[in-house]
Order: sequence, then C-alpha cells, then structure tokens
Amino acid sequence: MHKFDEMYEQLPYNGAAVREHYKRYDQWLAKQPADLMRSRREEAEHIFRRVGITFAVYGAKDEDGSGTERLIPFDLLPRIIPTDEWATMQKGLAQRANALNRFLHDVYHDQEILKAGIIPREQIEHNAQFRPEMMGVDLPNGVYASIAGIDIVRAPDSSGKGEYFVLEDNLRVPSGVSYMLENRKMMMRLFPELFSQNRVAPVAHYPDLLLETLRACATHTMSDPTVVVLTPGMYNSAYFEHAFLAQQMGIELVEGQDLFVKDDFVYMRTTHGPMRVDVIYRRVDDDFLDPEVFRPESTLGCAGLMRAYRAGNVVICNAVGTGVADDKSIYPYVPKMIEFYLGEQPILKNVPTYMCRNKDDLAYTLANLKDLVVKEVHGAGGYGMLIGPAATQAEIEDFRKAVLAKPDGYIAQPTLSLSSSPTFVESGIAPRHIDLRPFVLTGKQVQMVPGGLTRVALKEGSLVVNSSQGGGTKDTWVIEGERRSAKAPAASQSQSQSQTQV
Repeated sequence: MHKFDEMYEQLPYNGAAVREHYKRYDQWLAKQPADLMRSRREEAEHIFRRVGITFAVYGAKDEDGSGTERLIPFDLLPRIIPTDEWATMQKGLAQRANALNRFLHDVYHDQEILKAGIIPREQIEHNAQFRPEMMGVDLPNGVYASIAGIDIVRAPDSSGKGEYFVLEDNLRVPSGVSYMLENRKMMMRLFPELFSQNRVAPVAHYPDLLLETLRACATHTMSDPTVVVLTPGMYNSAYFEHAFLAQQMGIELVEGQDLFVKDDFVYMRTTHGPMRVDVIYRRVDDDFLDPEVFRPESTLGCAGLMRAYRAGNVVICNAVGTGVADDKSIYPYVPKMIEFYLGEQPILKNVPTYMCRNKDDLAYTLANLKDLVVKEVHGAGGYGMLIGPAATQAEIEDFRKAVLAKPDGYIAQPTLSLSSSPTFVESGIAPRHIDLRPFVLTGKQVQMVPGGLTRVALKEGSLVVNSSQGGGTKDTWVIEGERRSAKAPAASQSQSQSQTQV
C-alpha cells in the first residue's frame, strides 16, 4: 500500500528528503535537543491542566468511581499546509457548505432534490435526524449550518502523491475549535522564535468571525441582537469549549434553566431582570432542546423554544434538523448536491462509499469486511465502526451479524492509508496518522480561519484520531509565502484582521 507523509518524501524518516514547505521548520527542529522538547511537552501539559483544558470521557471511571476528565494530548510538532493547497481546500469547503445549506433549505421546503429522484425520499423522511417540525420554517439567509466542522483526510494516489478527501461533514454541534485556538497559543508561548521565522497565518480572530456569523444569522428586525451560548452544563464532554467560546466572544453562557419563553419570545434570566435573546448558539442536541416538542423529560433545553423559533422570534445555530445533512447515509449524495444546486463539479472528493441498504453494495461489503471500514450511519466519535484490517475474526463476525440485521444502518468505505505527520512520541520523532477539521462559518458569506484542528492517532499504526479513543491534536500552520523583510514584520496572531473569505 502506498504511503504519504506530510513532511518527508518517503518513509522511514532516516535520510528522507524534506518537502519544500517544511524545510525552514526542519532546519529549526534539527537544532532542538530531545530533552528540551520533552521539557516543553511537560510544560504544555502542566499549563493545559492548570487552565482546565480537559474533556469528559463518557462511561469511563476513575478508581473512586467518579467520571474521568482527561487532557487531549498535545503534540509539539505542527502540521504545515502550503498556501496553494489551502487555497484549493477552502474553495472546496465553501462550495460544500453552500451546497449543504441549499440542500437543508430544500428538504424542509419544496424537496426538489427528492422530486428529481437524486436522493430517495425514504432516505430523508425515515431518517432519525429529519425533523418534520422544521417543514416550511424560513431562516435568515437560508442558513441552517452556520458552523460546520468538515473532516478532511489525505491519502496517496496511485503515484504516491497525496490527495485530499472529505471524510465526513459535522453540522449538528461540531466541536474542537477551542483546541485549535489553544494549540496555537501554546506553540507561540513555547516556541516564539518559530513565529518570527515563519509567516504562519493567524487563527486567533476565530471568535470574532464566529460572533459576526451568529449576529448575521439574526433576522432583519433584530438591530442589535443578543447572542448566547446554550450548554448542557458542566458535565458535558465539551463544556470547556462552551465556556471558552462564550468568554472569547464576550457573550453569556447559559443553561436551559436560565431561559424561558413568554409570548413566543425567548428571555434570559439576569440579575437585572429578563433580557430578550435573539440568537442561540446551541451546543445541545435537537432531542433535548424543547420538552414540549421533543423529549418531555429533558431538563437541558427550554419549554416553548420551538414556538418562538417557528414564529421567527429567535434564531438557533445550528438550525434544528441540520443533522439530516451530516448523517453518514446522506454523505454519499453530497457530490450530487453540489452538481444539483450549484451546477458545479465538486472540488473536494468524497471517499468512495458503499451503502449497505443497496443489495449489491451489501454483498460486496459482507464479502470484504476484512479490508473495509464499516460505520454506523448514526455513529460518532470513532464508535460503532469496524476497521477491517485491524479487527479480529470474532469482531468481523459480530459486525457481519449487525450489518445483516440492519443493512440500512451501515455504510462501508475502503481503508484509506491516511497521511502521516512527524509526531513527538516517547521513542522520539515518528510518523502518526492525522486528519484535519477546518471550521467553516456561514452567515451572509462563508468565512474560515486558515487551517483548522489537526487530530493525530497517537497509537502506532492506528487510524482512529478521536480524542475519546486516545487521539491527540497538533497546531496547524498555513504558510503565507516567503518570510517578509525586516521592514514588513512577519504575520502574528495579533494581526487579527487577516481572514479568509470566500
């Protein structure tokens, strides 16, 4: 199987040529003693723990029986993307976000793509993420997914060169952007000289872009919209991120009990009395948003929220029902969405996908389980999946039974040889597989900061990058051409006006 490494032209690393966009960094790295790098890693871990940058692991328990809070391991070696590759990627990401938003508006209105027979109607209307309550609801600018985390992987083509693919679209409550921001701050603290030697595109202005996007989603009648972040509470695995983003945007972090609905308007309880809320950046799943409409036992949402939403008196980002577009059973149709709504060819390819609901695809999948990655269509976080080449025969047979019992609940894909990136592990610097999650913001325009969150599978040979299963993260650099002269200072994170707009 061909392999592709982001920094080196071949594996193993010993004596391998370094790719052009990594050469300046390679010269710096060669001068760093291993014990210095280890001390920097320990310093990063100490700071992350002190600041509280942790995530909860559901189902895991410490020795005293309490739930576990873990650090996401941070790797000191950045992943670097050349500016021309990023330019192509961002165009593809904007194209995909536009098509997905057009699709969501369509399925909750005229359903032209279903009438055209491009997507089977039952794939939508029988989908657990489809919300009939959203039929006919008009949203400002037709935007359903204001914040999208689109996972990108690189795999070698037949010539051994790397090619980018979209692995999945995360449109419900995509997480991880706080780690992108904190990783950059940590790298600048530990290695400030790197940012004077390299023109690294800034990311620190993401909270400004996010707030701008959320405010842009308000209706025209909301001249100075009040925006809040709605969290399930401190026991949620991503609570750090909820609090972090609210603080960075300078807006209130609220729980369901802090909100109430009166006369189809949403209000926040404050020490100065009720305050009307116009835009809710929700980090709560659909099912728990409104006990009047969804789960009646939910205490995480706010009763009457959907009444206010349907009346146009509050905006929820991302929109209710957005999950129908990021379901893994819908993913294979995104290239057709791009052609149908935009009249364009996809810039970023999908991974070839077998839909087990189709007889021929099911037969192929069952005959090749040992070579495929098989995923539950509603699975997330690296759970509910089989990586055939790494599975035991018993695991394969158990999955065979599960797929046979509910074929429409699974898709299958070839096992991609994900690109690797040099990673600082206990034995030194070694290749580990990575992916990339850029965060795409859609308001009146599509915007994103350069790069995104690079996740790394720290176990040797592993293809699972998810933090809940031992994955870590890296800082992601997009290099803005050659270093500037002394008269023109190198780009820094304080240059927050620099941004990517498409």
